Amino acid sequence: MQETQEKELRLALVCYGGISLAVYMHGITKEVWHLARASCAEREGTPLQSVYRELIEDIRDRSGLNLRVLIDILSGASAGGINAVFLAQAIATGQSLDPLTAMWLDHADVDALLAPSQGPSHRFAKIWAKPIAWMLSNREHGVEETVEAGARAEVREKLERFVRSRWFEPPFGGEQLLKTLLAAFDKMARGPAERRLLPEGQPLDLFVTATDFRGHAETLRLNTPPEVVETEHRLVFSFTDHGRGTGIAHPAALGFAARATSSFPGAFPPLMVEELDKVLADRGETWAGRDAFLQRALPEQWAESRAEKAVLIDGSVLANAPFEPAMDALRERPARRQVDRRFVFLDPTPDMRFDFYGPRQERPGFFSTLIGALSELPRKQPIRDNLDAIAARSDRIERMLAIVAEIRAEVEAQVESLFGYTLWLDYPTPKRLAAWRKRAQVAAAAKAGYGHTAYALLKVDGAIDRTARLLQALAGQQDGQKLRSLGRRLREAVRTRGADRFGASLPGGASPEALDFLRGHDLGFRIRRLRLLARRLAELEQSAPRGAMRPMRDAIYGALAAYLELKRSDTFADLQDRLAGDPGAVLDTLAERMQLRALDRQTDEVLSAGFSALSKELRRPMLLAYLGFPFFDIATLPLLQGEGMDEFDPIRVDRISPEDAKAIRTGGVAAMLKGNQFNNFGAFFSRAYRENDYLWGRLNGADRLIDIVLSTLDAEARPDAEHVAALKRRAFHAILDEEAPALTAIPGLIAELRAEIG
Repeated sequence: MQETQEKELRLALVCYGGISLAVYMHGITKEVWHLARASCAEREGTPLQSVYRELIEDIRDRSGLNLRVLIDILSGASAGGINAVFLAQAIATGQSLDPLTAMWLDHADVDALLAPSQGPSHRFAKIWAKPIAWMLSNREHGVEETVEAGARAEVREKLERFVRSRWFEPPFGGEQLLKTLLAAFDKMARGPAERRLLPEGQPLDLFVTATDFRGHAETLRLNTPPEVVETEHRLVFSFTDHGRGTGIAHPAALGFAARATSSFPGAFPPLMVEELDKVLADRGETWAGRDAFLQRALPEQWAESRAEKAVLIDGSVLANAPFEPAMDALRERPARRQVDRRFVFLDPTPDMRFDFYGPRQERPGFFSTLIGALSELPRKQPIRDNLDAIAARSDRIERMLAIVAEIRAEVEAQVESLFGYTLWLDYPTPKRLAAWRKRAQVAAAAKAGYGHTAYALLKVDGAIDRTARLLQALAGQQDGQKLRSLGRRLREAVRTRGADRFGASLPGGASPEALDFLRGHDLGFRIRRLRLLARRLAELEQSAPRGAMRPMRDAIYGALAAYLELKRSDTFADLQDRLAGDPGAVLDTLAERMQLRALDRQTDEVLSAGFSALSKELRRPMLLAYLGFPFFDIATLPLLQGEGMDEFDPIRVDRISPEDAKAIRTGGVAAMLKGNQFNNFGAFFSRAYRENDYLWGRLNGADRLIDIVLSTLDAEARPDAEHVAALKRRAFHAILDEEAPALTAIPGLIAELRAEIG
């Protein structure tokens, strides 16, 4: 059997807030988990995993593409934050996500969530509120229309107790929620576990948003006055497992983040550290890493000795669609094979409006205006800015690739004229590769003339910016002004050393100090060279005999992995104390640790073996791409804004929502979900609601994930609609068979779905 081309479909999952629609989103994330398990499984496993395995094998048979599906970035806010946290734990540890299903179905209920101190004290308490409960339950799209007959009494009873709970205090218990979250982690740890769902060395990053109610002061530097102070309320809790399979974080840290991000204003009390301390004490647990976590998660508050007094509320108040931290995580992605990068966002209620806004033609009243302005409008801000940023990044990459394709013939002619025909007769030993590479770089600089000075300074700036970001990451900071200030100090150290002196009048176009700086710090140049070589390899693989390029591919991605490891901040964590002093000493310490010159020699050895394994016909274009890189880089680096792109491929964006999953039923949210009732609190009032939304989440997830996986193929290589429909039907039936024994509150829905699926 001929060898296949390897490719990774990497998903960065962004989970929106949605209150009780968290149950629907859990169904989707559970399907994502099943797909990831099937992708890395060595055997078929469950009937559903067999469907996903068949999908991946069908792609291999049709296109020769050996696809691996990875989820390596997760970001969430509010209810989406809880789901992101638990999915990250399952991916990092190989533990089962099933305990989270039990948590949502059994405990995401008004009666379980109501704080004991907040419930009605007796059956006559606030008896006058009964008409309000009756009115809520009988309004448009109320209980009669949206709940199966067998569950209507349950919803009315719970709605009555909810309305009769104490007003002007959050009705739901924060401690209860935190205990429930920690109990779910316990069950995951005690349950069955497989291996980590990412390759060794591939990091998993998790970002959870929260809102610092009181905020912390940030200094802004202006022209006049020199400084002003503003208050920052946005928080992002970040976690990584470093690709080592040791888990994403301590359950207490994850529980704290999940509890903070889901502190919906008015429903749950704000989170403070004392709540976590009390819950851990009640559980008889100690947490050795408590202070280290608080210092990293709340750096500004910790520095002011008030981290324990921080008041944290729902993450979706200011960032309901947390794309930005997920986009920032792309800076440190390792790559061992071709990558198809996707941002997949889960939106349970796309373009849904709450009832209290009123009809569009009416002027909103006092309370609807006030509530909308203070609470709901900030949550519903569109993601256009995020998508524009992703599109702009992809556009720059595509323009760069177009430029490379346009000038390739001219660059190859320059390389051939420089080396002559002897290049193809000589064996590409490591020593020759190093000499050829140096000769090509000198020739490219000479051809560029004065433009090379600007290019070289851009490379210096890129190295300085990377170093500044590294130092800030090690300090646990996210402040843009401090980052720029740190960059200025590093640039001054570079200027003092004369490491920024370039020009046509200098020998070789640069001072010895400048060359020494770039050889010790220009990590971006090495990575861009290997990524461009990987891109050329992918192009040639389309027409090369299957398997002929494998030695070269392994050489490129093996070398690239070593350089990319130096982009990760945790690689330098043990140097943190040595990286806080004089900027010049900091640069020397980093150069000593990176050892780029030694790594270059190792890369020459690896690439030499890869080139030598190719046929003469394939070696020629690969060597031309490798030696022509300095010419390409001078032409494209300004377009890539300095250090260049971290994943050398455009990013595509996919959405999973009821509006997009139409294989079973059309009509979107209204035709499928129940939890959107009562302003998205609906699923808290009925197990039937929760079972309904959870099941639809799994079905919608399978529907859209199959589409997303197939979109990795070129249009002409994709299976026809009938084949895809049959595959989806098998997946849907496998899900129903798996869930029917446990979802006892919705037998009618399951019967309907079996009939609709056919």
